[in-house]
Amino acid sequence: MDIWHLSLQISFLKYSPFVQRFLNLIGLTICLFFFCVSSVVSMFLNTLTPKFYVALTGTSSLISGLILIFEWWYFRKYGTSFIEQVSVSHLRPLLGGVDSSSPSNSNTKLNQNKCKCKVWRNPLNLFRGAEYNRYTWVTGREPLTYYDMNLSAQDHQTFFTCDSDHLRPADAIMQKAWRERNPQARISAAHEALELEDCATAYILLAEEEATTIMEAERLFKQALKAGEGCYRRSQQLQHHGTQYEAQHRRDTNVLVYIKRRLAMCSRKLGRTREAVKMMRDLMKEFPLLSMFNIHENLLESLLELQNYADVQAVLAKYDDISLPKSATICYTAALLKARAVSDKFSPEAASRRGLSTAEMNAVEAIHRAVEFNPHVPKYLLEMKSLILPPEHILKRGDSEAIAYAFFHLQHWKRVEGALNLLHCTWEGTFRMIPYPLEKGHLFYPYPICTETADRELLPTVFHEVSVYPKKELPFFILFTAGLCSFTAMLALLTHQFPELMGVFAKAVSTNTYTHTHTHTHTHLFRKFYASRKLSVHS
Repeated sequence: MDIWHLSLQISFLKYSPFVQRFLNLIGLTICLFFFCVSSVVSMFLNTLTPKFYVALTGTSSLISGLILIFEWWYFRKYGTSFIEQVSVSHLRPLLGGVDSSSPSNSNTKLNQNKCKCKVWRNPLNLFRGAEYNRYTWVTGREPLTYYDMNLSAQDHQTFFTCDSDHLRPADAIMQKAWRERNPQARISAAHEALELEDCATAYILLAEEEATTIMEAERLFKQALKAGEGCYRRSQQLQHHGTQYEAQHRRDTNVLVYIKRRLAMCSRKLGRTREAVKMMRDLMKEFPLLSMFNIHENLLESLLELQNYADVQAVLAKYDDISLPKSATICYTAALLKARAVSDKFSPEAASRRGLSTAEMNAVEAIHRAVEFNPHVPKYLLEMKSLILPPEHILKRGDSEAIAYAFFHLQHWKRVEGALNLLHCTWEGTFRMIPYPLEKGHLFYPYPICTETADRELLPTVFHEVSVYPKKELPFFILFTAGLCSFTAMLALLTHQFPELMGVFAKAVSTNTYTHTHTHTHTHLFRKFYASRKLSVHS
């Protein structure tokens, strides 16, 4: 309720004349104040020169341009708008928004923790010395990120060390070697350990990082196998004598499994695929509980190379279970087998005329299932996006897993006639079933929101553009600052080219707008003032 309404009510209630005169005096004072302010503003606008408008528009354009550049950089790096994030996180609670301690907000944080992305070791990771380093020598690029190599160092310390390493001098040296960041320091420590005794983990380090060919790596792994089997047999006999011996036996088991798996991979890379399949099968029978190495994925790739599709189906029947964690290898291999049954005779035109048969429908559903699990893979299989060397660690359902899968399995899809054609015709239909993948899924849980951040740490973004799903739309504040920057830049250019004309235009617009607004305000105030005077006299 404003002061004039209060004055009218006082008049009608026949309060004292002194109060009425006092309120009328206040109203007259306000009218005079606005009149003086409008005169001063009009005088200020008339004294401005065109240079002022050039400086004003140019500064506005510069500031909005800097804000636009920062917003764009922040969006490219973190996938969100900085202004929007600050508004939601800090300003919204101050303005009476959702309380950070409310139950709904705590549930949101809980859901975010549930979908926290877990990084897995790549079961088909390459040899650092014989493959990754050769790529660096040829191209001058580093295929592995620091974050990826740091995760590998943590894995090596977990698998190849234990608390009793200080009892054996060679193992004590290797415990320090796995923590070294400098590759040459690690290699020197491994040679120093081998001077004391035959140390399996020292041979592993040399095979992984110093060997420049697969044959040399295989020779070192065979020496590691000989030393590792002796340690394994000794620790197996003593494992029940205490927790210290039990931890030592666990370490020796991990070392032995790792050596045998890498030897099988050497055989696969050297063309002895059947030998590699036999070694993998024996390893899975001997150590059925060590699923952390995901040896079945190595076995699937080798069986596909042999085109032994019946055995591939048998492995899938065992590991493509609802209780086991899925992977792109499992989902896309299942889709490949179903596509193989119909792809050689599949035609999009014929299918649109007669409809899909039962086998074709099963193949399409399997492709949709695989694409929903990891939507980044089809572009690599269809060669719509260039491949790079796979990282040593992958993020399931992420771009890193897609690269690792396509790097080894693209040849198997090409070998099946029509499989890539069927994939090309049907894979995009998956997105019509899940238009909002971050909120719900069809056959799997909703797509995680954190894959892009983890993939940017795992993949070399210097020469690889990380695949993002779903594609993010540009935030409102980027569009707003872009429009503001363009508008003010255009005004600055016009003011610089036509200073006199733009100065007259700016003064006219400012003066007319200000005069119109305050004339309307003055008229309204004077009307209320005289109305109150008339009512006072009447009373």
